[in-house]
Amino acid sequence: MEQQVEAPPTIAIIGAGIGGLALAIGLIKRNVPVTVYEAAAEFSSVGAGIGLGPNALNAMDLINPTFRERYEKIKTKNERPEFEHAVFDALYAEEGFGQKRGWNRGLIGAPYFTRSGAHRKDLLDIMMSFIPEGTVKFRKRVSLVEQVGDKVRIEFEDGTTETVSALIGADGVKGITRQVVLGDFAPHEVQPKFSGVSIFRGIIPIEKAREILGTHAGDAKFFLAKGKAVTVYPISQGREKNFVFFVEGPKPWLHGDNAIPCTKEDMVKDLGGFDDRLLKLLDYAKPLRWPTWHHPHTSTFFRGRVCLLGDVAHASTPYQAAGAGQGLEDAAVLSHLISVIKSPSEFEAAFRVYDSIRRPRAQKVVITSFEAGLIYTFRSLLRDDMNKIVENANQRLHWIWQHDLAADVRTAKDDFFRLVPEQPPAVPRHGRTTQ
Repeated sequence: MEQQVEAPPTIAIIGAGIGGLALAIGLIKRNVPVTVYEAAAEFSSVGAGIGLGPNALNAMDLINPTFRERYEKIKTKNERPEFEHAVFDALYAEEGFGQKRGWNRGLIGAPYFTRSGAHRKDLLDIMMSFIPEGTVKFRKRVSLVEQVGDKVRIEFEDGTTETVSALIGADGVKGITRQVVLGDFAPHEVQPKFSGVSIFRGIIPIEKAREILGTHAGDAKFFLAKGKAVTVYPISQGREKNFVFFVEGPKPWLHGDNAIPCTKEDMVKDLGGFDDRLLKLLDYAKPLRWPTWHHPHTSTFFRGRVCLLGDVAHASTPYQAAGAGQGLEDAAVLSHLISVIKSPSEFEAAFRVYDSIRRPRAQKVVITSFEAGLIYTFRSLLRDDMNKIVENANQRLHWIWQHDLAADVRTAKDDFFRLVPEQPPAVPRHGRTTQ
């Protein structure tokens, strides 16, 4: 009698952002077939600047060492040597940038840290270079996900359906897969919470930035004030600067999911008290006010054969520049776990292990990032004491940057094999397999 062998698992990823593509790269590297479904017609460059710390670069290595090699060729560093190891230089946003107080510089960083970032589009372009043609299917907006027996059924707005062994949701802060995982278990956690801060953002050519900011133009800066701030940092290998203004309110956010139109006059009014040089950046800002969302608490990252990754699992405010890095960490751990699955029936065990390792750390990033936002906008007990703010910032980031992700991967595999003892592959009689 010939031995029956299960059909190989089919895996879908919903969302072709940084987290979803990173997982696809990790799976493809380990010869695990996968299909990525993306609602948009093409990649978006919304949120153009991406900052990556040492932990994120280590995650790239674990996903696929060539991923990091290609990233190193397009990354952007600070311009001047004295800022090489600084994630940013903290200054007051007021007229004179704090010089009237005797404040000239507030370096946040570490000797082992090298400032590293990229334009989102540049990063997505190198990520797509690892993905075989046809793996990412665009214009595939999901309308329904349901678990039917030991399968996951996906309906798309174009009327098509797919049935897969497992689905990984990487569909963003308000993705449909969060409802699938948490809707029955913790419905109050499904929707993200407005962080209390809205943003204005834009990109300015480096030549124009130099005209406005002078010596402050080539390196990452964070200008702080009560209830507001602006971060300005180089992207596109120094050819452009990305800037993001943070403004407290309006609370509550009553405008649904989307950004709302505004005028330059609206922005200037919200940024009262800022140095005029910073306000000149608004000539290059998009006339939109964007809400910032986060998931302060998430009880689980999986349910059955559906698992969450990246922002849909742990959307965070941007104050620790750790959101993209956490998505890469997710992808590193999950790609290694999925690669050791021998049977579709083992997905739930793999997702359970992933949840136990990744959720506590990612959740801590969410909480501490919100705390950092209060500190950097002078809404904490530190008030506007820049010495204490810089000291706090230099203490709070090490646990993110120096995390041993390789140890997480080893622990994940050990824990998985405790749940699912490793079995030798079945060898069918006469070298034939019956499907």
